[in-house]
Amino acid sequence: MDVTYAVEKTVFKMIGKKRLFVCSEADTPSVNMKSQLLKKRGWDDIGKYGKDSFIINGETIMMTTPDTHIHVEDVDKRIAGAGFDVDEVVFMSRHSAMSGEAALTVHPIGNFHESKFGGRERTLVRSNPALMTDALRKISRYNDMNDFKVCFEVTHHGPWLSKPTFFIEIGSDERNWGNERAADILSDVLLDMEPNGYETAVGVGGGHYAPRFTEVALNFGINFGHMLPNYHLQESTDDDIVRMVKDACASSETKLVYVHRKSLKGAEEKRISELIRSAGFELITSSDLERISES
Repeated sequence: MDVTYAVEKTVFKMIGKKRLFVCSEADTPSVNMKSQLLKKRGWDDIGKYGKDSFIINGETIMMTTPDTHIHVEDVDKRIAGAGFDVDEVVFMSRHSAMSGEAALTVHPIGNFHESKFGGRERTLVRSNPALMTDALRKISRYNDMNDFKVCFEVTHHGPWLSKPTFFIEIGSDERNWGNERAADILSDVLLDMEPNGYETAVGVGGGHYAPRFTEVALNFGINFGHMLPNYHLQESTDDDIVRMVKDACASSETKLVYVHRKSLKGAEEKRISELIRSAGFELITSSDLERISES
């Protein structure tokens, strides 16, 4: 069925699944990705609503806002005021790290504990495992910059919204944020990514850059939703670990959990695995998965 959208007297019709790209004017990689997208597709201007502006190509809307990404809370409700209802959201963003390591990343969002950087405490945003994992695979395939690391990041920071969401990012400092080739690659990924039919797993264990989950996703037929790193497991009670795993699985719509076992000491790995099983979730390993070719 056709759905009609209006922004200040401009009317467009969209059919099927609708996707929103969010560009922050305060973010150099975000602006550069938008610039590349403008070069590669024809976009129609559909006006402004408040301080945000909108353009459209097919079933994809691009919103440009002066706000930084983590402060664009309830973006789905915010754009509803402009007459839009989208099915999924991708934030185009920079990634910051003290290491300054060059990186191209994707990650789900939300907060397992406190909300220091947007979003809500102890609340996860719905992940988009099939689309996010396909984006990771395409970044790896398209990446011709050997000095840029390609990886997942684990679940972290806001903003809060109700639609399936992930961030796609260029990192990790000013030396890398303005890299136009990186923006070119990620814009191609944004235009080419599509969901696949693989099952979804939640990742538990490992570090912030999820090396094991990245490796598994690039080599096996599995999609990852939320990822819960060791630093959230450390000093957590059994009840808190179960809560985090339950929230991650619910927000990823799966019962499957992949534990990065080698990142945990033997007794800790056994404890966490038993907690996950006792909570009713199924543990999987690479031996349960079919190897894929991303040539």
